[in-house]
Amino acid sequence: MPSIQQRRRQRLATFAARTTTGVVPSGGGPLVISDLHAYPLREPVSRRTYTIIKVKTSSGLAGYGETPRVTQEELASVGEAIRSRQATEIEVIRKELASMPRLRAAVNMALLDIIGKFTNSPLYQVLGGPTRHKARALACLKGVTDEELVAKCKQAGEAGFRAFSVPMPPVKRPNQRRELIAATCRRLEVLRATMGEEMDFVLDGAGAFTLLDASNLGIAFERFHLLWFDEPCSLSNLEAVRKLAAISVTPLGYGSKIQETGIFQDLLREGLIDILRPDLTLNGISEIRRLAAIAETYYVAVAPRHQGGPVATASALHLAASIPNFFIQQIPWPEAEEDRRMRMEIAGPGVETIKDGFAMLPAGPGLGTTVNEEAMEKYKES
Repeated sequence: MPSIQQRRRQRLATFAARTTTGVVPSGGGPLVISDLHAYPLREPVSRRTYTIIKVKTSSGLAGYGETPRVTQEELASVGEAIRSRQATEIEVIRKELASMPRLRAAVNMALLDIIGKFTNSPLYQVLGGPTRHKARALACLKGVTDEELVAKCKQAGEAGFRAFSVPMPPVKRPNQRRELIAATCRRLEVLRATMGEEMDFVLDGAGAFTLLDASNLGIAFERFHLLWFDEPCSLSNLEAVRKLAAISVTPLGYGSKIQETGIFQDLLREGLIDILRPDLTLNGISEIRRLAAIAETYYVAVAPRHQGGPVATASALHLAASIPNFFIQQIPWPEAEEDRRMRMEIAGPGVETIKDGFAMLPAGPGLGTTVNEEAMEKYKES
């Protein structure tokens, strides 16, 4: 049986629903959504995949967003839901697409892009910014051996990055805590010695460790002054996370797989999180702004996760310039020249250019990029 509180909320929800019953979208204007297209893309060397969507209005104005993947059925369903709507009906559309969070996030980017272009303003200005004029960038490195990571760290450093996320060393046998701590400390020592003290590091735990392992690791890493320890353990047991947060002064980052606001609120309320890490293509710009506003009341910084393509990078930079508690932005760094060339052909050379550890804000209207549809057709995954 529902509690008294639940019954009160249900009654209020019933009253609120009456205010929207029968509301019909306006019938015309330049911002009426007329079409939706998708361009599934795959980078030639890394094989990284992402889908850029295009939302078009009746006036010919178009906005772009990004999602990891989309089926034709999902695309048709979203097209039916948003067609004939005004591009400014962001909140209505957000609720209608609640069952498809990744596509909802992509549509959110595209609608905001349209509004920025219509007002001839960079998106961060539409959202109340800029709160800064450049965004600190984080390169996420992949590799198994220390030698691999050192080489990739040097390459990313030459590309302008000054902060790096690195994976934990693999452990061949279970319950080898000492071995894991020793191998990880060696990895961090080698990277520090190679790159210099002015470089910063994030250690990616990928949520793979037990409470005991994560606790020992957090304590062992205090001397390295990491930016934060990312996803050290699963969030399925908040009591374990609570114990971890009480043991080590190494900052903790969580959120890459979360989309429920309530979970973020629980972490914030109990002081269990130092860096909020919502995924850009799971939440979208507007939803992360909501989460950032909640986090700001707890003095927690935001470092969105992003592993996709250049359109999402542009979205991430506008997001960074529209929230006061932004910390750093993860920006994909393709190791292969062919992959970098593809991304530049699609969104232009300036979007993912890093200088002295920072990415500059796109200055054009909307997302500030001129998306090249010929390039998307060229790299389109069949």
